[in-house]
Amino acid sequence: MKNILCFGDSLTAGYGLRANESFPALIQQKLDAENLPYKAHNYGISGETSAGGRQRLPTVLARQPADVFVLALGANDGLRGIPVRETSQNLKHILTEVKRQFPAAVLVLAGLEFPFDLGPLGGHKMGRYALEFKSLFRTLADEQGVGFIPFLLQGVLGRRELNLPDGVHPNAAGQQILAENVWAVLRPLL
Repeated sequence: MKNILCFGDSLTAGYGLRANESFPALIQQKLDAENLPYKAHNYGISGETSAGGRQRLPTVLARQPADVFVLALGANDGLRGIPVRETSQNLKHILTEVKRQFPAAVLVLAGLEFPFDLGPLGGHKMGRYALEFKSLFRTLADEQGVGFIPFLLQGVLGRRELNLPDGVHPNAAGQQILAENVWAVLRPLL
């Protein structure tokens, strides 16, 4: 049995939902339906930033060998207006470290983006930040040669019926779409 580590924040953890409604649990259902010899592990922690993930990574990798590593961090960095370069460096460190410890691992990076009205900065500055933030993921995936999910929240962001009342976290139906977004990239790599 091979391990798929889903390493992320509340979007991975399935904030506000039952454990079996998170996208890693839904990925497991897809794996089981196709009799693929993988176990999807949910290493999502609500509120996690890329810096927090960088600190937590050694503990996770010591606990679980990574055959496949899905990195879905950065949303909280964006909401806090953390400099894009800092987020990019943290994500790059995580990918590099997984590759170093598990050279045969398949790595996948989930892209994120924001509508222009989110985040700590207002007006024109936010527009530029949002564009830089969005582009950091594809740039990093290309540089690192890893699988790339263009936008984890594709089809969910901004749709009230697919989010919890906070308007930020996907509900159970939203998590099913996240699982489809991840599976579309992950399945061909397995």
